[in-house]
Amino acid sequence: MPNLIYGNETLDALRDQVRRFVEDEVLPNGDAWEKTGMVPRDVLEKMGKLGVYGIRYPEKYGGAGLDTLATVAFVEELSRSTYAGFNVTVLVHTDMASPHLQRFGTDEQCERYMPDIISGRKISGVAVTEPGGGSDVAALTTKAVKRGNGWVLNGSKIFITNGVHGDVFFVAARTDPDAKGSRGVSMFIVDKGTPGFKVSKQLDKMGWRSSDTAELVFEDCELSGDALLGEENQGFYAIMKNFQNERIVIGAMSVSESQKAIDLTLEYVKDRAAFGATLWDKQAIRQRLAMLQAEVSAARQLVYHSAWLDTQGLDATKEVSMVKALCGELVNKVMYTCQQFFGGYGYMKEYPIERMVRDARILSVGGGATEVMLEEVAKRM
Repeated sequence: MPNLIYGNETLDALRDQVRRFVEDEVLPNGDAWEKTGMVPRDVLEKMGKLGVYGIRYPEKYGGAGLDTLATVAFVEELSRSTYAGFNVTVLVHTDMASPHLQRFGTDEQCERYMPDIISGRKISGVAVTEPGGGSDVAALTTKAVKRGNGWVLNGSKIFITNGVHGDVFFVAARTDPDAKGSRGVSMFIVDKGTPGFKVSKQLDKMGWRSSDTAELVFEDCELSGDALLGEENQGFYAIMKNFQNERIVIGAMSVSESQKAIDLTLEYVKDRAAFGATLWDKQAIRQRLAMLQAEVSAARQLVYHSAWLDTQGLDATKEVSMVKALCGELVNKVMYTCQQFFGGYGYMKEYPIERMVRDARILSVGGGATEVMLEEVAKRM
C-alpha cells in the first residue's frame, strides 16, 4: 500500500493553508469564542473563502473534488489548534451534516444549497439524536406525516452542533409508523426560520465551549414535498453510511489532539525542573510519553488505512469502528497522562491542556459510543 501520510503535494498544500488560518484567526481569538459560546459567522465565512468546506464536493458547486485522505489531512491540521469547539463547528458542517445533501440530494436540492454551504454563507447541522435515544438511531420517535403535497414534522432533537446559529439542518424522522426498528426512517431538509421549528434551548457543555449546541423542537412544522432528502423510508441507511465518514473524522480529530497534547507536554517537561533535574530526566516520565507516542502513531496509521479503504470503495465498517473505539479511548488516556505531568499548572485555564482534557472527553461518546463501536467490530470478527 502506498505511503498515505507523507509526500503528497496536494495534501501538504492543504495542511499549510489550514495551518496558516489557525495561526492567524483561531489561536489569537479562541479564548474569546470559548466565553461567548460560538464561533463568529464572519470567521466561518472567511474560512469558506479558502475552499476547504468543499474538499470532497464536485467542482461545479465550488468544491475541490478530492477524497477521504484529504479530509483526514484537513481534520488533522485543524485539530492541532487546541480549540476543539472551533474544530467541531467546522467539521459538523463539512463532514457530518452537508454530506447528506451531497450524497442523496437531487440536482435541484444540491444546486439550491451546495454553493452556499461550500462558501460558508450557510452553516449546516444534522439532527438525528433524540433525548431518549442516544446512539440507538433505530429508536427515534420524531415523526413526519404526509399532508397534501408536503409533510408535517413533530418531535425533538438534542445535542445538535450548530443548532443555535446554523442555517439548514438535515433531520431524521420516522415516516412509516408501522415499520419496525431501522425501517421507515427518512431524512428532511429543514431551513432555520421554518414555521414550527424552534431552538428550545442552548445547551451548557463541559467542553467544546466555543461550539453552539442546542435542543431543537418541531411542532407541526410544515415542509414542502421537496424537503424530502433521498428516498422515503431509506434514511436509516443514509445515516449509517455517513456515520462511516463521521467516525473517520472523529478518529483523525482524536489522533491529532493527542499528538498536540504530547508535543505541549514534551515542551513543558523538558523545561520544568523538579528534584534537581528536569521532568524529562525522570525515566518513568520519558518512557510513559514514549509509549503514548507509539500508540498515537499506530492509531494514526489505522485512521489513514481506513480512509484509504474508503477511497477504494471497499467496505471499511470494521476498520472504521475500530478507529472510533480505539482513538476515542486513546485521546482520553493521552490527555489524562499529559495533564498529570503538568502538575498543578495542568488544572489552570491559562494552559491549553486544561481545555483539551475537557474537550477530549466527548470523543469516546459522540458519533457512536465506544461500546457500540466494539459491538460493530465484534459482529465482524
